[in-house]
Amino acid sequence: MRIAIVTETYPPEINGVALTVQTLAEGLATRDHDVEVLRPRQANEIPAPARAASVLLPGIALPRYPGLRLGLPVAGKLRARWRQTRPDAVYVATEGPLGDSAVRAARSLGIAVATGFHTRFDHYMAHYVSAALEPLARTWLRHFHRRAQAVLVPTLALQQELLALGLGNTQLLRRTVDTRLFNPTRRDAALRAQWGVAADTPVAIYVGRLAPEKNLALAVRAFQAFAARNPGARYVWVGEGPQRAALAAAHPEYIFAGVQRGEALARHYASADAFLFPSLSETFGNVVLEAMASGLAVLAYDHAAAHEHVRTDVNGLCVAAGAQDAFIDAAFRLGQDENLRVRLGAAARSSMETLSPEAIMIDFESLLATLAHEVRNGQPAAA
Repeated sequence: MRIAIVTETYPPEINGVALTVQTLAEGLATRDHDVEVLRPRQANEIPAPARAASVLLPGIALPRYPGLRLGLPVAGKLRARWRQTRPDAVYVATEGPLGDSAVRAARSLGIAVATGFHTRFDHYMAHYVSAALEPLARTWLRHFHRRAQAVLVPTLALQQELLALGLGNTQLLRRTVDTRLFNPTRRDAALRAQWGVAADTPVAIYVGRLAPEKNLALAVRAFQAFAARNPGARYVWVGEGPQRAALAAAHPEYIFAGVQRGEALARHYASADAFLFPSLSETFGNVVLEAMASGLAVLAYDHAAAHEHVRTDVNGLCVAAGAQDAFIDAAFRLGQDENLRVRLGAAARSSMETLSPEAIMIDFESLLATLAHEVRNGQPAAA
């Protein structure tokens, strides 16, 4: 098949959506599909080898979210391109002006189109603009995704949420994790030495954007409980964001490792002992699976990826969404019990080994093929 993937975020940007979209694009290309990724040109971009070709389009910096770009409206340009070289299906990963242009262009040309629901931008309004705009953002998301034949979601819980929003055209496409990259064997004594910890010193890690929506104040309180019986325990923060400076000033004892990629990121995970993740802003949260695959004891809210994959006292610890006191109590328990950390980490790794990246890619391929077949045979598109 010839497949166009449209996204407003893609590596070298580092975030869950960018990496998920790259995995889908490269996976389809590996399976001998003709894949092109249409996305905004990024500042100071250096071309990198890739199986899926990139088509770079104009974009602007996303206000109040440094490091990300917003695509500009280019529906006419996309129609002209797709008239000349028509894709069998279009997958639109983001709901910005570029994504909207792609949906309109595909519909006008009668091309199969699916969208991905990766981010609850309506929930981000209170943090970055105004809570008063949340209903407006929700209305936009509903309008945007209703025009697709299918909206791909990573969890059953999100599928139910979107059904309540009036989106009945959702289909489940589960996420997976690279268990060869994220692996306990990457534990690195030299890296731990850089952190200033002994072999038996517990280390907690946070991986993600250092931003208001990630509930970082609770992460700090949870680590304080984690370290209550272990004064030498350390907290490693991997990532960047607008709250880094304030966190570093308030907690000079924490280790801020910045953005890490590939094997370096995998070493950071595997060299820690616990993953404290109190965020409720994710639609999924790839970092939860990465931490589990790395053999860490995970503590998270019963939400998104953790809801799907973490079983309390079996392969991690989950507490009811929003229950802050329970989260802190669980962090204290994890910090004081080394045997618990080891047992949960080993079980977490075991549970990730059953996930199959190949099966997920086959599901994605099959879904796009089905949508293309429906369009060719005259099945009406979504309203």
